[in-house]
Amino acid sequence: MGQLIVRKVEDELIQALKMRAAQKRRSAEAEHREILREALTTRRKRRTLKDLLLDMPSVGDDADFERPKDLGRKTRL
Repeated sequence: MGQLIVRKVEDELIQALKMRAAQKRRSAEAEHREILREALTTRRKRRTLKDLLLDMPSVGDDADFERPKDLGRKTRL
């Protein structure tokens, strides 16, 4: 496995990483690996029909999509 060296990291970030690692009872290095893994691993999120419908743009008013009233056709009996 390779190594990764990150330079010029702010002290606040280092402290936050150590605190997050301590809360999860792991080392800062292990937490750093987990953060990278979560950020870079591609996961396909299954989207629901509701999500897809909510993502549709809002175009027009409901009146724009109304159908003309169907009067039927004349028939002879």
